[in-house]
Parts: sequence; structure tokens; C-alpha cells
Amino acid sequence: MTEEGRYNFRAAAVVGFLVGVVDILIAARFLGKLLGASTQTAFVSFINAVTGPLVAPFQGIFGNGGSKANSFETADLVAIAVYAVIGWGLVMLIRIVTAPRGTKPATS
Repeated sequence: MTEEGRYNFRAAAVVGFLVGVVDILIAARFLGKLLGASTQTAFVSFINAVTGPLVAPFQGIFGNGGSKANSFETADLVAIAVYAVIGWGLVMLIRIVTAPRGTKPATS
């Protein structure tokens, strides 16, 4: 049996997918604000509405740079890093909990 078959690969893949989607949405928000995307467009409003609650806990940790039109929001970058680390931790937990007794997880 391969190392991947010893734990719940599907659950780990779902967590990885969800974290990837969240990080991509927050990255789109970051780039939109950095490049001065118009908040009047439906797509930018949608991205900001979806990611606003995800980024809110990280607002104010660091100051933001830039002008009114273009802003460098560090909260977005912190959120991307934190969600990636949380996702990695959840995948490792899934691998540990669902691996059969006596096996050790792969070191990837």
C-alpha cells in the first residue's frame, strides 16, 4: 500500500482545495486594491464582500501603504499566510487521525 493510501486522502484534498480557493480570493482582493480596481464593478464588489469577513480579524496588525486609489493591504497578506498554515495543520491532523495504527505519515 502506498503512503497516500494510508490516510483519508479525499478529506485532505478537500481541505487543501478549500484553503486554495480562500487564498486565491484573498489574493484577488489584494491585487485589486494594489492596482486600484474600481469598487463600482460587480466582480470587485463580490470579491470584497466574500473576503471581507475572512480578512477582518487581521485588519490593523500592520499599517497599510499606498494612496487612496492604490493600497497595499498587509492584512490580506497576513490572512493568506495564516489560512495556508491552518490548512496545512488540518491536512496533517487528518493524516495523523486517519492513518492506521503503526504507520507513520509521509514526510511531504
